[in-house]
Amino acid sequence: MDSNESIARRTDASIVANYGRQPLALVRGEGMYLWDADGRRYLDMMGGIATTVLGHCHPRVVEALERQARALWHVSNLYHTGPPVELAERLCASSFAERVFFCNSGAEANEAALKLVRRYARDRGEDRFEIVVFDQAFHGRTLFTLSATPNPAYQKGFEPMVPGIREARFGDLDSVRRVLGPQTAAILVEPVQGEGGVRPADPAFLRGLRELADANGCLLVFDEIQTGMGRTGRLFAHEHHDVTPDVMTLAKALGNGAPIGAMLTRESIASSLVPGTHGSTFGGNLLACACGVAVIDELLEGGVLERSRRTSQHLDTGLARLAARLGERIVEVRGSGFLRGIQVHGEAGKVVAAARERGVLVIVAGPDVVRLAPALIAEPGELDTCLEVLEGAISSL
Repeated sequence: MDSNESIARRTDASIVANYGRQPLALVRGEGMYLWDADGRRYLDMMGGIATTVLGHCHPRVVEALERQARALWHVSNLYHTGPPVELAERLCASSFAERVFFCNSGAEANEAALKLVRRYARDRGEDRFEIVVFDQAFHGRTLFTLSATPNPAYQKGFEPMVPGIREARFGDLDSVRRVLGPQTAAILVEPVQGEGGVRPADPAFLRGLRELADANGCLLVFDEIQTGMGRTGRLFAHEHHDVTPDVMTLAKALGNGAPIGAMLTRESIASSLVPGTHGSTFGGNLLACACGVAVIDELLEGGVLERSRRTSQHLDTGLARLAARLGERIVEVRGSGFLRGIQVHGEAGKVVAAARERGVLVIVAGPDVVRLAPALIAEPGELDTCLEVLEGAISSL
Protein backbone atom coordinates (compact mmCIF):
# COMPACT_ATOMS: atom_id res chain seq x y z
CA MET A 1 0.00 0.00 0.00
CA ASP A 2 1.19 3.52 -0.77
CA SER A 3 2.41 5.65 2.14
CA ASN A 4 1.62 9.28 2.95
CA GLU A 5 4.88 10.25 1.35
CA SER A 6 4.41 8.30 -1.88
CA ILE A 7 0.84 9.50 -2.45
CA ALA A 8 1.94 13.08 -1.79
CA ARG A 9 4.79 12.66 -4.28
CA ARG A 10 2.42 11.30 -6.95
CA THR A 11 -0.01 14.16 -6.24
CA ASP A 12 2.72 16.73 -6.73
CA ALA A 13 3.70 15.11 -10.02
CA SER A 14 0.26 14.97 -11.62
CA ILE A 15 -2.27 17.39 -10.06
CA VAL A 16 -2.39 21.16 -10.37
CA ALA A 17 -0.77 22.65 -7.27
CA ASN A 18 -3.57 25.10 -6.42
CA TYR A 19 -4.16 23.71 -2.93
CA GLY A 20 -1.93 24.05 0.12
CA ARG A 21 -2.28 20.42 1.13
CA GLN A 22 -1.30 19.16 4.54
CA PRO A 23 1.24 16.30 4.61
CA LEU A 24 -1.37 13.57 4.95
CA ALA A 25 -2.90 11.07 2.54
CA LEU A 26 -6.26 10.07 3.99
CA VAL A 27 -7.55 6.66 2.97
CA ARG A 28 -10.46 5.77 5.25
CA GLY A 29 -13.09 7.41 7.42
CA GLU A 30 -15.69 6.31 9.93
CA GLY A 31 -17.83 8.62 12.03
CA MET A 32 -15.64 11.29 13.58
CA TYR A 33 -12.35 9.66 12.59
CA LEU A 34 -10.00 9.50 9.62
CA TRP A 35 -7.03 7.24 8.93
CA ASP A 36 -4.00 8.12 6.83
CA ALA A 37 -2.03 5.87 4.50
CA ASP A 38 0.45 5.12 7.29
CA GLY A 39 -2.32 3.81 9.54
CA ARG A 40 -2.56 6.72 11.98
CA ARG A 41 -6.00 7.76 13.24
CA TYR A 42 -7.15 11.40 13.53
CA LEU A 43 -10.13 13.04 15.21
CA ASP A 44 -11.72 15.06 12.42
CA MET A 45 -12.90 18.45 13.70
CA MET A 46 -13.00 20.15 10.28
CA GLY A 47 -15.52 17.81 8.64
CA GLY A 48 -14.32 18.31 5.08
CA ILE A 49 -14.69 22.09 5.69
CA ALA A 50 -18.17 21.92 7.23
CA THR A 51 -19.33 19.22 4.81
CA THR A 52 -19.53 15.78 6.46
CA VAL A 53 -22.33 16.86 8.79
CA LEU A 54 -23.20 13.24 9.67
CA GLY A 55 -19.61 12.06 9.87
CA HIS A 56 -17.72 9.83 7.50
CA CYS A 57 -19.45 6.92 5.76
CA HIS A 58 -22.72 7.36 7.65
CA PRO A 59 -24.70 4.11 7.23
CA ARG A 60 -27.91 5.79 6.11
CA VAL A 61 -26.14 7.82 3.44
CA VAL A 62 -24.03 4.88 2.29
CA GLU A 63 -27.12 2.71 1.96
CA ALA A 64 -28.94 5.39 -0.05
CA LEU A 65 -25.97 5.82 -2.36
CA GLU A 66 -25.57 2.08 -2.92
CA ARG A 67 -29.27 1.62 -3.60
CA GLN A 68 -29.34 4.41 -6.18
CA ALA A 69 -26.06 3.27 -7.76
CA ARG A 70 -27.64 -0.08 -8.53
CA ALA A 71 -30.66 1.57 -10.15
CA LEU A 72 -29.60 4.60 -12.21
CA TRP A 73 -26.74 7.12 -12.18
CA HIS A 74 -27.41 9.76 -14.81
CA VAL A 75 -29.85 10.50 -17.64
CA SER A 76 -29.76 14.34 -17.83
CA ASN A 77 -32.32 16.97 -16.92
CA LEU A 78 -34.21 16.37 -20.15
CA TYR A 79 -36.10 13.68 -18.24
CA HIS A 80 -37.99 13.50 -14.94
CA THR A 81 -36.30 11.45 -12.21
CA GLY A 82 -37.20 10.62 -8.63
CA PRO A 83 -34.31 11.60 -6.29
CA PRO A 84 -34.18 15.32 -7.27
CA VAL A 85 -37.93 15.60 -6.76
CA GLU A 86 -37.74 13.88 -3.39
CA LEU A 87 -34.96 16.17 -2.21
CA ALA A 88 -36.62 19.32 -3.57
CA GLU A 89 -39.89 18.43 -1.84
CA ARG A 90 -38.10 17.96 1.47
CA LEU A 91 -36.19 21.23 1.15
CA CYS A 92 -39.31 23.19 0.25
CA ALA A 93 -41.29 21.59 3.08
CA SER A 94 -38.54 22.57 5.53
CA SER A 95 -38.00 26.15 4.36
CA PHE A 96 -39.58 29.28 2.89
CA ALA A 97 -38.85 28.02 -0.62
CA GLU A 98 -41.22 26.82 -3.31
CA ARG A 99 -38.69 25.98 -6.01
CA VAL A 100 -35.17 24.47 -6.03
CA PHE A 101 -32.41 24.56 -8.64
CA PHE A 102 -29.77 21.85 -8.24
CA CYS A 103 -26.12 22.11 -9.22
CA ASN A 104 -22.80 20.64 -8.10
CA SER A 105 -21.18 23.08 -5.67
CA GLY A 106 -21.59 26.15 -3.54
CA ALA A 107 -20.00 28.41 -6.13
CA GLU A 108 -22.49 27.17 -8.72
CA ALA A 109 -25.39 27.70 -6.33
CA ASN A 110 -24.29 31.29 -5.76
CA GLU A 111 -23.68 31.77 -9.48
CA ALA A 112 -27.25 30.68 -10.13
CA ALA A 113 -28.55 33.05 -7.46
CA LEU A 114 -26.61 35.99 -8.88
CA LYS A 115 -27.85 35.29 -12.40
CA LEU A 116 -31.40 34.86 -11.13
CA VAL A 117 -31.58 38.20 -9.31
CA ARG A 118 -30.40 40.06 -12.40
CA ARG A 119 -32.79 38.19 -14.68
CA TYR A 120 -35.67 38.73 -12.26
CA ALA A 121 -35.10 42.50 -12.31
CA ARG A 122 -34.90 42.58 -16.10
CA ASP A 123 -38.11 40.56 -16.39
CA ARG A 124 -39.80 43.27 -14.34
CA GLY A 125 -38.52 45.95 -16.69
CA GLU A 126 -36.00 47.30 -14.15
CA ASP A 127 -32.37 48.13 -14.89
CA ARG A 128 -31.09 46.48 -11.72
CA PHE A 129 -27.78 44.62 -11.90
CA GLU A 130 -25.75 45.68 -8.85
CA ILE A 131 -25.07 43.25 -6.02
CA VAL A 132 -24.29 44.48 -2.50
CA VAL A 133 -21.73 42.25 -0.76
CA PHE A 134 -19.68 42.55 2.43
CA ASP A 135 -16.07 42.81 3.49
CA GLN A 136 -14.48 39.45 4.35
CA ALA A 137 -17.26 37.57 2.55
CA PHE A 138 -16.58 34.42 0.56
CA HIS A 139 -19.02 33.24 -2.11
CA GLY A 140 -17.00 31.04 -4.45
CA ARG A 141 -14.37 30.82 -7.18
CA THR A 142 -16.29 31.31 -10.43
CA LEU A 143 -15.62 34.72 -11.93
CA PHE A 144 -19.00 36.10 -10.83
CA THR A 145 -18.83 34.68 -7.30
CA LEU A 146 -15.18 35.69 -7.03
CA SER A 147 -16.22 39.22 -7.97
CA ALA A 148 -18.69 39.04 -5.08
CA THR A 149 -15.85 38.00 -2.76
CA PRO A 150 -14.08 41.31 -2.02
CA ASN A 151 -10.69 39.86 -1.11
CA PRO A 152 -7.77 41.07 -3.26
CA ALA A 153 -5.78 37.94 -2.43
CA TYR A 154 -8.40 35.78 -4.15
CA GLN A 155 -9.00 38.16 -7.05
CA LYS A 156 -5.38 38.96 -7.93
CA GLY A 157 -4.50 37.93 -11.47
CA PHE A 158 -8.08 37.27 -12.53
CA GLU A 159 -9.09 40.87 -13.20
CA PRO A 160 -11.18 42.50 -14.47
CA MET A 161 -13.95 41.39 -12.17
CA VAL A 162 -17.61 41.23 -13.16
CA PRO A 163 -18.99 44.78 -12.90
CA GLY A 164 -21.81 45.84 -10.61
CA ILE A 165 -20.47 44.68 -7.23
CA ARG A 166 -20.87 47.18 -4.38
CA GLU A 167 -19.10 46.50 -1.08
CA ALA A 168 -20.46 47.35 2.38
CA ARG A 169 -19.21 46.62 5.88
CA PHE A 170 -20.46 43.47 7.56
CA GLY A 171 -22.68 44.47 10.48
CA ASP A 172 -22.95 48.12 9.42
CA LEU A 173 -26.40 49.02 8.07
CA ASP A 174 -25.37 52.61 7.36
CA SER A 175 -22.71 51.37 4.96
CA VAL A 176 -25.41 49.36 3.17
CA ARG A 177 -27.63 52.40 2.86
CA ARG A 178 -24.77 54.29 1.21
CA VAL A 179 -24.40 51.76 -1.62
CA LEU A 180 -28.06 50.85 -2.19
CA GLY A 181 -29.67 52.49 -5.18
CA PRO A 182 -32.11 52.10 -8.05
CA GLN A 183 -29.76 49.67 -9.79
CA THR A 184 -29.43 47.32 -6.80
CA ALA A 185 -30.68 43.85 -7.74
CA ALA A 186 -29.85 42.08 -4.47
CA ILE A 187 -28.03 42.05 -1.16
CA LEU A 188 -25.92 38.91 -0.72
CA VAL A 189 -24.84 37.93 2.80
CA GLU A 190 -23.70 34.97 4.89
CA PRO A 191 -25.54 34.67 8.24
CA VAL A 192 -22.16 33.58 9.61
CA GLN A 193 -19.07 34.45 7.61
CA GLY A 194 -17.10 31.23 7.47
CA GLU A 195 -13.93 31.88 5.48
CA GLY A 196 -13.98 35.44 6.77
CA GLY A 197 -13.15 34.39 10.32
CA VAL A 198 -16.36 32.74 11.59
CA ARG A 199 -18.11 36.07 12.17
CA PRO A 200 -21.81 35.73 13.02
CA ALA A 201 -24.13 38.48 11.86
CA ASP A 202 -26.01 40.28 14.59
CA PRO A 203 -29.73 39.41 14.38
CA ALA A 204 -30.59 43.10 14.19
CA PHE A 205 -28.25 43.43 11.20
CA LEU A 206 -30.00 40.63 9.30
CA ARG A 207 -33.41 42.06 10.15
CA GLY A 208 -32.19 45.46 9.00
CA LEU A 209 -31.04 44.00 5.69
CA ARG A 210 -34.51 42.55 5.18
CA GLU A 211 -36.07 45.95 5.81
CA LEU A 212 -33.60 47.73 3.52
CA ALA A 213 -34.15 45.22 0.71
CA ASP A 214 -37.92 45.62 0.99
CA ALA A 215 -37.69 49.41 1.02
CA ASN A 216 -35.33 49.43 -1.96
CA GLY A 217 -37.29 46.88 -3.97
CA CYS A 218 -34.36 44.49 -4.33
CA LEU A 219 -33.94 40.87 -3.24
CA LEU A 220 -32.20 39.47 -0.15
CA VAL A 221 -29.99 36.42 -0.71
CA PHE A 222 -28.61 34.31 2.13
CA ASP A 223 -25.52 32.26 1.38
CA GLU A 224 -26.02 29.30 3.74
CA ILE A 225 -23.51 27.08 2.01
CA GLN A 226 -21.47 26.70 5.19
CA THR A 227 -24.20 27.33 7.78
CA GLY A 228 -27.04 25.31 6.26
CA MET A 229 -28.10 21.73 7.02
CA GLY A 230 -27.92 21.97 10.79
CA ARG A 231 -24.47 23.48 11.24
CA THR A 232 -25.66 26.09 13.78
CA GLY A 233 -28.27 23.93 15.50
CA ARG A 234 -31.20 24.77 13.23
CA LEU A 235 -31.64 23.41 9.73
CA PHE A 236 -30.81 26.88 8.39
CA ALA A 237 -28.97 29.57 10.34
CA HIS A 238 -31.43 32.34 9.52
CA GLU A 239 -34.13 30.46 11.44
CA HIS A 240 -32.48 31.60 14.67
CA HIS A 241 -33.30 35.23 13.83
CA ASP A 242 -36.80 35.16 12.35
CA VAL A 243 -35.56 36.62 9.06
CA THR A 244 -36.60 35.11 5.73
CA PRO A 245 -34.58 35.64 2.55
CA ASP A 246 -35.88 35.72 -1.00
CA VAL A 247 -33.18 33.34 -2.20
CA MET A 248 -30.97 30.89 -0.28
CA THR A 249 -28.00 28.84 -1.42
CA LEU A 250 -26.86 25.50 -0.02
CA ALA A 251 -24.07 23.02 -0.71
CA LYS A 252 -21.38 21.40 1.49
CA ALA A 253 -23.37 19.40 4.08
CA LEU A 254 -26.38 18.92 1.78
CA GLY A 255 -24.87 15.69 0.45
CA ASN A 256 -22.59 14.87 3.41
CA GLY A 257 -19.69 14.98 0.96
CA ALA A 258 -21.46 14.03 -2.24
CA PRO A 259 -20.96 16.99 -4.62
CA ILE A 260 -24.22 18.89 -4.70
CA GLY A 261 -25.41 22.49 -4.46
CA ALA A 262 -28.86 24.03 -4.44
CA MET A 263 -30.50 27.41 -4.90
CA LEU A 264 -33.88 27.83 -3.20
CA THR A 265 -36.41 30.57 -3.84
CA ARG A 266 -40.09 31.39 -4.19
CA GLU A 267 -42.07 30.47 -7.29
CA SER A 268 -42.63 34.09 -8.31
CA ILE A 269 -38.86 34.64 -8.49
CA ALA A 270 -37.92 31.22 -9.88
CA SER A 271 -40.23 31.82 -12.84
CA SER A 272 -37.51 34.01 -14.38
CA LEU A 273 -35.42 30.92 -15.12
CA VAL A 274 -37.30 29.55 -18.11
CA PRO A 275 -35.89 26.80 -20.37
CA GLY A 276 -32.63 27.90 -21.91
CA THR A 277 -31.71 30.56 -19.35
CA HIS A 278 -29.57 28.42 -17.03
CA GLY A 279 -28.59 24.80 -16.58
CA SER A 280 -26.10 22.20 -15.40
CA THR A 281 -25.34 18.81 -16.96
CA PHE A 282 -24.87 17.15 -13.58
CA GLY A 283 -27.27 19.36 -11.61
CA GLY A 284 -29.66 17.12 -9.72
CA ASN A 285 -27.39 14.12 -10.17
CA LEU A 286 -29.27 11.05 -8.96
CA LEU A 287 -26.49 9.75 -6.73
CA ALA A 288 -25.93 13.10 -5.04
CA CYS A 289 -29.66 13.73 -4.58
CA ALA A 290 -30.15 10.29 -3.07
CA CYS A 291 -27.46 11.19 -0.54
CA GLY A 292 -29.16 14.53 0.09
CA VAL A 293 -32.48 12.86 0.85
CA ALA A 294 -30.74 10.59 3.36
CA VAL A 295 -28.99 13.56 4.98
CA ILE A 296 -32.10 15.68 5.49
CA ASP A 297 -34.11 12.68 6.71
CA GLU A 298 -31.43 11.78 9.23
CA LEU A 299 -31.19 15.38 10.44
CA LEU A 300 -34.94 15.77 10.89
CA GLU A 301 -36.03 12.24 11.77
CA GLY A 302 -32.94 10.75 13.36
CA GLY A 303 -32.75 13.29 16.17
CA VAL A 304 -29.36 14.59 15.05
CA LEU A 305 -30.32 18.27 15.24
CA GLU A 306 -31.74 17.95 18.75
CA ARG A 307 -28.69 16.08 20.01
CA SER A 308 -26.32 18.54 18.37
CA ARG A 309 -28.00 21.46 20.14
CA ARG A 310 -27.42 19.77 23.50
CA THR A 311 -23.86 18.81 22.63
CA SER A 312 -23.03 22.31 21.40
CA GLN A 313 -23.79 23.59 24.90
CA HIS A 314 -21.01 21.31 26.12
CA LEU A 315 -18.78 22.87 23.47
CA ASP A 316 -19.80 26.34 24.66
CA THR A 317 -18.65 25.53 28.17
CA GLY A 318 -15.41 23.95 26.99
CA LEU A 319 -14.49 26.88 24.76
CA ALA A 320 -15.20 29.36 27.54
CA ARG A 321 -12.92 27.44 29.89
CA LEU A 322 -10.23 27.23 27.21
CA ALA A 323 -10.34 30.99 26.67
CA ALA A 324 -10.18 31.61 30.41
CA ARG A 325 -7.19 29.30 30.91
CA LEU A 326 -5.18 30.65 27.97
CA GLY A 327 -5.88 34.29 28.76
CA GLU A 328 -4.19 36.67 26.36
CA ARG A 329 -3.26 33.90 23.90
CA ILE A 330 -6.88 33.93 22.72
CA VAL A 331 -8.41 37.12 21.36
CA GLU A 332 -11.98 35.87 20.98
CA VAL A 333 -14.13 32.76 20.63
CA ARG A 334 -17.13 33.13 18.34
CA GLY A 335 -19.67 31.28 16.22
CA SER A 336 -22.55 29.00 17.12
CA GLY A 337 -23.51 25.36 17.06
CA PHE A 338 -20.83 23.35 15.33
CA LEU A 339 -19.23 26.25 13.48
CA ARG A 340 -16.74 27.96 15.79
CA GLY A 341 -13.78 30.25 15.42
CA ILE A 342 -10.96 30.74 17.90
CA GLN A 343 -9.04 33.94 17.17
CA VAL A 344 -5.53 33.62 18.53
CA HIS A 345 -2.56 35.90 19.07
CA GLY A 346 -0.35 34.32 16.44
CA GLU A 347 -0.56 32.26 13.28
CA ALA A 348 -3.56 29.94 13.11
CA GLY A 349 -1.65 27.72 10.67
CA LYS A 350 0.83 26.86 13.40
CA VAL A 351 -2.03 25.75 15.65
CA VAL A 352 -3.41 23.57 12.85
CA ALA A 353 -0.03 21.91 12.36
CA ALA A 354 0.52 21.35 16.09
CA ALA A 355 -2.98 19.88 16.51
CA ARG A 356 -2.42 17.55 13.56
CA GLU A 357 0.75 16.24 15.17
CA ARG A 358 -1.36 15.50 18.25
CA GLY A 359 -3.98 13.61 16.20
CA VAL A 360 -6.68 16.27 15.72
CA LEU A 361 -7.59 17.90 12.40
CA VAL A 362 -8.77 21.52 12.40
CA ILE A 363 -8.61 24.29 9.80
CA VAL A 364 -8.02 28.03 9.58
CA ALA A 365 -10.53 30.77 8.78
CA GLY A 366 -8.12 33.58 8.08
CA PRO A 367 -4.55 34.14 9.27
CA ASP A 368 -5.33 34.15 13.00
CA VAL A 369 -8.55 32.15 13.37
CA VAL A 370 -8.74 28.41 14.04
CA ARG A 371 -12.03 26.99 12.75
CA LEU A 372 -13.96 24.04 14.17
CA ALA A 373 -16.61 22.50 11.91
CA PRO A 374 -17.07 18.90 13.07
CA ALA A 375 -19.87 16.52 12.29
CA LEU A 376 -23.03 17.02 14.33
CA ILE A 377 -22.61 13.49 15.71
CA ALA A 378 -19.62 14.53 17.82
CA GLU A 379 -19.79 13.25 21.39
CA PRO A 380 -18.85 15.36 24.43
CA GLY A 381 -15.75 13.26 25.02
CA GLU A 382 -14.53 13.86 21.49
CA LEU A 383 -15.04 17.59 21.89
CA ASP A 384 -13.09 17.47 25.15
CA THR A 385 -10.23 15.67 23.39
CA CYS A 386 -10.17 18.35 20.71
CA LEU A 387 -10.11 21.19 23.23
CA GLU A 388 -7.35 19.52 25.24
CA VAL A 389 -5.23 19.20 22.12
CA LEU A 390 -5.98 22.78 21.07
CA GLU A 391 -4.93 24.04 24.48
CA GLY A 392 -1.53 22.48 24.00
CA ALA A 393 -1.29 23.67 20.40
CA ILE A 394 -2.25 27.27 21.20
CA SER A 395 0.04 27.32 24.24
CA SER A 396 2.94 26.48 21.93
CA LEU A 397 2.53 29.71 19.93
